[in-house]
Amino acid sequence: MRVVIADDSTLFRAAAVRVLEDAGMDVVAQAADADDVLRKVRAHRPDVAIVDIRMPPNHRDDGLQAARVIRAELPSVGVLLLSQHIEQGYARELLEHGTEGVGYLLKDRVTDIDRFADAIGQIANRGTVLDPEVLAQVVGGGPSALDALDARDRDVLAEIARGASNHAIARRMFLSERSVERRVSAIFDALGLNASRHVHRRVLAVLAHRGSA
Repeated sequence: MRVVIADDSTLFRAAAVRVLEDAGMDVVAQAADADDVLRKVRAHRPDVAIVDIRMPPNHRDDGLQAARVIRAELPSVGVLLLSQHIEQGYARELLEHGTEGVGYLLKDRVTDIDRFADAIGQIANRGTVLDPEVLAQVVGGGPSALDALDARDRDVLAEIARGASNHAIARRMFLSERSVERRVSAIFDALGLNASRHVHRRVLAVLAHRGSA
């Protein structure tokens, strides 16, 4: 798998590159600012671009804006945003224009090689990955309908946000696939996600509260 990584910290980039290479990935380019990552992604067209949200030149959301350009120009390139801290609004902005091949993780996850590599693989395969802490922030402040979800439903919702299919959720949670289907349907109903929006309902289940935020 071919990867471009962008972060203005030389030490972080070096550590991340080591992790990625140990996981069998090919880091085809590195970048230290938003303009540079756009140049490198356009030149190399990797499977996934890993981009820090806060980067030069402005040290605000330059990485996020670069990610938006990548997604618009090169939709086949997956984008994984990294952040030192949870930025709820950035997670919403990342997903509101499409949910395939995107992810948002906290930088602490980079040290968990298996988890980091799995996230990149899911994104390369057009899945959607949200850090559990980001998910907790996005869902936790949602409408009162979310309070109706029991602990098991919230576990299913977390798996949905990681891009898992019903079959995968059933396997991971030791449930029947029929039981998972019922829980997924109940989650959609509780959050008011109608069938006409089926294509994105699995991710909209995570973002449903944004209209009342």
